[in-house]
Amino acid sequence: MRETIISVKNLVKNYGDFKAVKDISFDVFEGEIFGLLGPNGAGKSTTLEIIETLRTKTSGSITVNGFDLDKQPGDIKKIIGVQLQSSGFYPGLTLLELISLFAGLYNKEVDAMELLKKVNLQDKAKNKSKELSGGQKQRFSIATTLINQPKIIFLDEPTTGLDPQARRNLWELIKDIRNNGTTVIITTHYMDEAEQLCDRIAIMDEGKIISMDSPDKMIDDLVATGFERPKQVKAANLEDVFIHLTGKEMRDE
Repeated sequence: MRETIISVKNLVKNYGDFKAVKDISFDVFEGEIFGLLGPNGAGKSTTLEIIETLRTKTSGSITVNGFDLDKQPGDIKKIIGVQLQSSGFYPGLTLLELISLFAGLYNKEVDAMELLKKVNLQDKAKNKSKELSGGQKQRFSIATTLINQPKIIFLDEPTTGLDPQARRNLWELIKDIRNNGTTVIITTHYMDEAEQLCDRIAIMDEGKIISMDSPDKMIDDLVATGFERPKQVKAANLEDVFIHLTGKEMRDE
């Protein structure tokens, strides 16, 4: 039996008369990659920001690793990592200096070089964040979520704007983080990404969860209705061609 690490019950968030999140409930299991998907305005970012203690809720209850959001928000902050946007980094500091800065804020002792090795950025340790490519910035952004050795990390559209090579490399990094025991909550607009990464997904629309299951089960259920794609599915797609032609090894994206 899998242990529940996040439990959301009857969550509601209103902005005046506008109902952004409409009485949703779901659990996240320890050690899984859980995807929260939906079109813009569906309420997924609001939901995650409430769990992250960054936004207040209107009603409902949330527990994170046994901590009650209403009574123990400080304890929750200590065990989660939230992806920072690269625009929030001080451009004049090196990666080592930035890690030391964030470690000081968390009051944690961190081996900065070891952390950079985890995201394959050890060769960029003395580079400034403004000198990194898009893929490198995203990998470093994920590294910052690991500074306080969290039980859970939240990644908000981590591969947006990256080329296919950088996306695949980031997928492998996210899988490695999960395999090392950290629970991952991810939002993405790329359905292939959710299919590749997520153990389970919840699809939101207009503030409600309209479906929740594993990607495979959702696809099987759709096929069982008689659904057929208008175009025959091939054994590979154009992204596979791109990766095959440009090489699969880790590169400086």
